[in-house]
Amino acid sequence: MSVEPALNHPRSQPKYDEVPQELRRAMWRLKFPSSYVVVGAYRLFTDKSLYIPAWTKCRNGARRGLICGFAWTCMSYNIQRRIIKAVLTDPSSIFSLRYITRFTETADELSHETFLGFTLPFSMSTYVTILLVGSQFTSVISFFVSRNIRIARQRVWDQTVASRGKGPDFWKPYVEEWDSPPVVNERWGRLNRIFTMWFWRMIIQKVILLPLALYPFVGTFIAAAFKAMSTAQYLHKPYFAAKTMTPNQEAVFIEERKWDYRQFGFVAALLEGLPIIGLVFTVSNGIGAAMWAHDLEKRQHYVAVQRQPRRASGAAYSSGFEAAQR
Repeated sequence: MSVEPALNHPRSQPKYDEVPQELRRAMWRLKFPSSYVVVGAYRLFTDKSLYIPAWTKCRNGARRGLICGFAWTCMSYNIQRRIIKAVLTDPSSIFSLRYITRFTETADELSHETFLGFTLPFSMSTYVTILLVGSQFTSVISFFVSRNIRIARQRVWDQTVASRGKGPDFWKPYVEEWDSPPVVNERWGRLNRIFTMWFWRMIIQKVILLPLALYPFVGTFIAAAFKAMSTAQYLHKPYFAAKTMTPNQEAVFIEERKWDYRQFGFVAALLEGLPIIGLVFTVSNGIGAAMWAHDLEKRQHYVAVQRQPRRASGAAYSSGFEAAQR
């Protein structure tokens, strides 16, 4: 759920920053949320219990997509390259790059163009064409495997949680960690739910953000920045569902960690935006999201224990703390 920036409320920090030694490794990992994306990719590529079931589920569709995508690329590459070169070199075009790029009349050779004064190892039109055709190739494969990828992502999430020795009872009800939680506007959340429907997501990502992603070099990063928050929220939907969080609780939870979600989502969106191989990262990002959710839940357990009235015997504290540190 997307949230409106906090509305002029006093900045409040989590009360339970000091944690026992047993939880410090998890709390240290939470300070670098983007690292979960890297670890998720590493686990997918090295853990047979993760990549074999995922590949088995997607391989037939991936093969059909590769064949169709390759055929489309062979037929359309030269045509698209000519069109793109004409668009980029036309001074009246809104996509013209003449103000930062020097085009020559014989810019068919790789070293005939410069970008911001630097000689390019390839022509600008070739670069943009490769990105565009790569995006089309990815869309063709995605058409054949999208349903199976969703299933594979859910399976790797479940497998990642199970590999930590956790079951459905590990996810506890939401606990507010701040004494003064931020104020969120739920109307933005309702609007966001409309725009996260598959149709609008396709329009935004394939129509609005695609031209931005084709902008030389920096466009990919800018497009990833725009998609950062929505990508992170989408990847944590299973976490919110497992905790049966209300829309308001989701909004507050994300607002309290908005920069963590942006960091995680930026790296995840950047990898998912890579042509063809980005489809693999849509699965590995689910693993990283599950590992991040696991550490977030351990902190939730700890805070829940700290908020309970202390009993003289200390039994409640001990049992709750043991659950938090596992």
